[in-house]
Amino acid sequence: MSANENLKAADIRVILDKQRAASLASEPWTAEQRCELIDRAIGLLVDYQDDIIEALSADFGHRSRDFSRMLDVLGPLASLKYTKAKIAEWMQPDQRATDRGEAWVQYQPLGVVGILTAWNFPGNMVFNGLAGALAAGNRVMIKVSEYNPQTSALLARIFREVYAEDEVAIITGGPDIGHAFSQQPFDHLLFTGASSIGKHVMRAAAENLVPVTLELGGKSPTIISRSADLKVAVTKILTGKLHNAGQICLAPDYVFVPEEQQDAFVETVRDVVATLFPTLLENPDYTSVINARHFERLHGYLNEARDAGVELIELNPAGEDFSGQKHHKMVPTLLRNPSDELQIMQDEIFGPLLPFKPYKSFAEVISYINSRPRPLGLYYFGDDAGEESFVLNRTTSGGVTLNDVLRHGGVETLPFGGVGHSGMGCYHGIDGFRTFSHGKSVLRAVDGPDAMRPPYSEQVRQFVGSMIKR
Repeated sequence: MSANENLKAADIRVILDKQRAASLASEPWTAEQRCELIDRAIGLLVDYQDDIIEALSADFGHRSRDFSRMLDVLGPLASLKYTKAKIAEWMQPDQRATDRGEAWVQYQPLGVVGILTAWNFPGNMVFNGLAGALAAGNRVMIKVSEYNPQTSALLARIFREVYAEDEVAIITGGPDIGHAFSQQPFDHLLFTGASSIGKHVMRAAAENLVPVTLELGGKSPTIISRSADLKVAVTKILTGKLHNAGQICLAPDYVFVPEEQQDAFVETVRDVVATLFPTLLENPDYTSVINARHFERLHGYLNEARDAGVELIELNPAGEDFSGQKHHKMVPTLLRNPSDELQIMQDEIFGPLLPFKPYKSFAEVISYINSRPRPLGLYYFGDDAGEESFVLNRTTSGGVTLNDVLRHGGVETLPFGGVGHSGMGCYHGIDGFRTFSHGKSVLRAVDGPDAMRPPYSEQVRQFVGSMIKR
């Protein structure tokens, strides 16, 4: 079928069966063939970069075009190029030591990989997931988000220009199609999105025993140590928090500030925001919230906090009036020490709102973090070696960036993924290649006497007995 805008669940299965049949009908793709398939994706990003950026801006109402070019074009382009350069190396058998012959792990394609992407970085997620799946030699089906209708339609159109449907297929549609997609008997399923949806995806995949990689986000804590340079720390935190208007799975979700530095923190935040975004409403660098539903959700957090007596500190350097705007831009807002019962301290915020909490001792910070679900990211600012070690050894998160935020997620040589409530499994780089491969154990046995072969002699019994010792 040449288009899939009106797909039904049965149609998804037809494409899957076509891909599986193609996978089984021929030898696994060689390194050269996999590189050529990745070259096609590289060509799409380069040739259609402006179209991708315009589609993203249309879907968001307004999105920073420079940010889109960096994160949804350049970022995945770098991943694809790195993957292409490493494919031949990653495909080599992994030799293992044994005295029973010659042993190795042989990496082979799983078959058909399904990828369910989120709306906040559709270009990045589509092409990053594709890089690992193609590197491992798989056929790929990708369900793109209905929250990005322009971008999703563009990706569906341009992918059909360079990939046959039995190589890579883009699936569009609403939640019903997403649910049907997650029920398919893929050989692996990668999902990026909210924890609440991840539970449904995992439950659906379990019906066919499909292994899953879940990247689910969560509430990523940020710690400012007394040893930190406050201005440097705040600049990096706010830069990361206000990228994409906070609509990033790794965005700092709340900040711990030494109790005696709270006022200095607020004033530093005001200065930094005024430097980064002297205006907001017509500023091309400041992105809109994706849609009315999320805009209302975020304002609901503020309304509940305001009613509870929480101090809200608006960061609106030019004093602009946001009522009656044509998009869904929000005033960045600090919330001073909201109670844990409030929804903003329960949900992943995914917007330009930043609670901060005072602390007396460093131990209470670690205790607080460990009392909550394990986050996707964790950030520590400071130069105290003891505190740094305490953070790394006594907390568990998907990943950590020291003295910055977000950055570990863009390092291709590091696995990217969550733990516990923030997900399971990982991808990117060699870790993505291995996630989407089957590591098959192979032993070439040596000839010789076999003690396991009956009848068992007294000599064998004595030999086995001599080996069982401390």
